[in-house]
Amino acid sequence: MSRSAAPDQVLLARLDELVPGWVTVPDVAETCAVPLSTVRSWLAEGELASVRRGERRVVSVPSTFLQDGAPLHLLRGTLSVLHDSGLSDAEAIAWLHEPDDTLRTGTPVGDLRAGHRTEIRRRAQELAF
Repeated sequence: MSRSAAPDQVLLARLDELVPGWVTVPDVAETCAVPLSTVRSWLAEGELASVRRGERRVVSVPSTFLQDGAPLHLLRGTLSVLHDSGLSDAEAIAWLHEPDDTLRTGTPVGDLRAGHRTEIRRRAQELAF
């Protein structure tokens, strides 16, 4: 996890409810056919967000953050806005997966995956106020 102290157990439990699937860093590397160092760079540079999960506290990325063998291309800018609004990686992951009936696909990450970034980033910016 790159942007905060360890998330509390309540938030981790909420993430398990919200996020449909998780991928470990080695599995991200395998899925995207890149070296582990590339995945670590993606995490450090904010192209992906992660949390430590499970008994072994393994660094994990939501599977929804990957598309076509790479990080979701609209994710980096959105994560940047969320982090600028004061959200940790865990909080940003939760926000991106929170159901919202007013969105086209029902979640912010679903809208990003469908290519609809403007409304999602506008809403993310509102978190700062």
